[in-house]
Amino acid sequence: MVYTLGEASKATGRSKSTISKAIKSGRISATKGETGAFAIDPSELHRVYPAIVESEQNRTLQTPKVNSRDDGLIRELQARLEATQERLTDKESVITDLREDRDRWRQQATTLLEDKRPRGFWKKLFGN
Repeated sequence: MVYTLGEASKATGRSKSTISKAIKSGRISATKGETGAFAIDPSELHRVYPAIVESEQNRTLQTPKVNSRDDGLIRELQARLEATQERLTDKESVITDLREDRDRWRQQATTLLEDKRPRGFWKKLFGN
């Protein structure tokens, strides 16, 4: 079973736009179907956003109990994850810049190779 964006929104109590932004930023992995609808694995969704547990009186978020040692570890891992995501974003921008440079150099080389005009006085004079 997979969630659509609307079902994921209902299952977590988050808005569709919040979940969509998390997918686009890479926090949640999802596949896009032929119709353009997202297919979100429940375990992937609930890894980031806890599920809502319906009770008879009110809706509460299902959060695991965490002791102080685990809390510190979680914060450290979150900081590492954020730093890794920033490095990944930086590397992606460098790759994009390098591709643009490559394309400009390729275009310039192609233009130079296609330019058949004689160059200089001697080439005009002797035609070589």
